Amino acid sequence: MDIFTEFLQTTGFASMTFGNLIMIVIGVVFIALAITKDYEPLLLVPIGMGAVVGNIPMIPGMSLSVYDSESWIITEDGTVQYIAGSVLSYLYAGVEHGIYPPLIFLGIGAMTDFSTMLSNPKLVLLGAAAQMGVFLTFFGALCLGFTFPEAGAIGIIGGADGPTAIFLAAKLAPHLLGAIAIAAYSYMALVPVIQPPIMKLLTTRKERLIRMAPPRKVSKREKIIFPVAAFLISTMIAPGAVVLLGMLFFGNLLKESMVTERLAVTARTSMIDIVTILLGFSVGASTQADTFLKPESLRIFFLGALSFAIATASGVLFAKTMNLFLKDKINPLVGAAGVSAVPDSARVVQMVGQQEDQHNFLLMHAMAPNVAGVVGSAIAAGVLWSVLT
Repeated sequence: MDIFTEFLQTTGFASMTFGNLIMIVIGVVFIALAITKDYEPLLLVPIGMGAVVGNIPMIPGMSLSVYDSESWIITEDGTVQYIAGSVLSYLYAGVEHGIYPPLIFLGIGAMTDFSTMLSNPKLVLLGAAAQMGVFLTFFGALCLGFTFPEAGAIGIIGGADGPTAIFLAAKLAPHLLGAIAIAAYSYMALVPVIQPPIMKLLTTRKERLIRMAPPRKVSKREKIIFPVAAFLISTMIAPGAVVLLGMLFFGNLLKESMVTERLAVTARTSMIDIVTILLGFSVGASTQADTFLKPESLRIFFLGALSFAIATASGVLFAKTMNLFLKDKINPLVGAAGVSAVPDSARVVQMVGQQEDQHNFLLMHAMAPNVAGVVGSAIAAGVLWSVLT
């Protein structure tokens, strides 16, 4: 019986807390939403499973958690002893040190076509307008008692760009990384739920019926020059974004140059898939109940929802403002794609537009502010990092 009792004390059942149980349920809900509702399954399945794994109670003395990193200790006799980190801690190091996000940006660049944006450059302004959500939420976070670096890391959720949110949180507020990452990816997955009501509320049926002229054909030379020129201009404005934008435009150059097709295919398929698996699972495993279930996490989720709503509304309202001065009108729905949830926001624009007119195709137009939003969120992150460091 003594042996059996000791065995029971080493099981997860003996150390299970109510908080662990809540986080495991949340992880299962993420998995269920991804499978049954098709809400960003490539993200929610790894994050959900990671949350389940990370909240299995750990046995004292066993190095299993993402927070059990390698260390050196001085023993009582004065010798230095090395303690190896857990396997999960080594995987999480890619999140903690901002390694995974730039690799994902490389893959995004290799699969992104900037043609629509180049054919109608004024749509770039919609991607810039959507970044209002970032900076207004920054001030909102300050009002709720967060420090300047914490507020900057929280505000970037409004860009609807998970990798950028993780990258900036790792630099400015590592202790909030788990909550910020989960909030960012949760709202990215809920784009089809959050955005349509805001878009319909801020537009009239007449505006939603606006048809835009087909984009012009962009030459190969323009496509090759763009990533180099855009990188130089963007990073001169925000040097802090040099890593993210450097990888984004490098991936795009691999795609558009047509002489590195093998590298481009690898970047946008195998590599980005592997990194997404590691990133999602590691972030999920970091949501241990004792570090995640805190009042500040709820405030972050509230601010994240507010940030996303403001970003969507800003894009739509700015498009309506531009129409006051343009002869060729922009469908204001396109402004909602200024958040950088690529390509989900553009698909939502197409969906809402076709609810009014089945023959109105807005997807290609919406991709312009959508990809501009990716660049805009990276620039916003670089500005915040530079100013708040």
